[in-house]
Amino acid sequence: MSMSAEREAVASDAAVVEISGRWASLARELLATRRVVIGLAIIVALIAMAWLGPLFSPWEFDERDFTAFRSPPSADHWFGTGNTGRDIFHLTMVGLQKSILIGLCAALATTVIAALVGAFAGYYLGFTDRALMWFTDLFLVLPQFLILAILYPVLRDQGWVVFVLLLASLMWMVTAKMVRGMTISLKEREYVLAARFMGVSHGRIILRHILPNMSSLLIVDATINVSSAIILETALSYFGFGVQPPDVTLGSLIAEGARQALAFPWTFWFCTGLLIVLVLAVNLVGDGLRDALDPHSKSRT
Repeated sequence: MSMSAEREAVASDAAVVEISGRWASLARELLATRRVVIGLAIIVALIAMAWLGPLFSPWEFDERDFTAFRSPPSADHWFGTGNTGRDIFHLTMVGLQKSILIGLCAALATTVIAALVGAFAGYYLGFTDRALMWFTDLFLVLPQFLILAILYPVLRDQGWVVFVLLLASLMWMVTAKMVRGMTISLKEREYVLAARFMGVSHGRIILRHILPNMSSLLIVDATINVSSAIILETALSYFGFGVQPPDVTLGSLIAEGARQALAFPWTFWFCTGLLIVLVLAVNLVGDGLRDALDPHSKSRT
């Protein structure tokens, strides 16, 4: 084995050991943080409620009780019924499922897009950097609601997966700029220079050496983006640009119940309360991750 290959192997092994030790230390610190544990417990409870709750409900998703229109909570209808006699408990649990899925998928897609755009811009610089950053700045200055108003007639019947991609296309720009700055710094590290000297392709260097070493930033960003995506979906649903029937989310249920929140509060407050609890729990975990990974945080031990 040549000296350069040995240096790369040693550098790679040192990087793996450093990353493993860092994640073990981070896991211990997170489990010792009360708000992270509370946030995770709430999220697990909400996920269990969303997927197990409909199994115990005596009503189906599309089933209607024609003897109980907009009836308050009772033994038959735990969260009451809506305008058409549908069971609000079952609707809310299904809406909670979709909101969690939309938040997770949109956050994952946002982080992937931002990581790839920022890493390639920061690694190649030159024309690639200028082109990608011009594209990023363009998305930053374009009015998001105007874009939605233009695209909505075309995408409204395409399902919630297309809506997730639309959310991701509106949320990745700021993170991409941060990833670009970190990539410019990481590309000068010894293990990256060694891999480049050994003839490793640029794409492999980005995916195997640069992005894994900024995983802490990407994980924190993805966690915070979960709550951001859920809130954005709720806002869009309130203005009529969200997920369309027969799909339901907490946002669409809130938009429907807001019109009668005073007269029939159970159509509004149950889904609103679950949304608030879900966003707060995700933010607790995200803040705990940020504090644990920020060396200047006051709460870091």
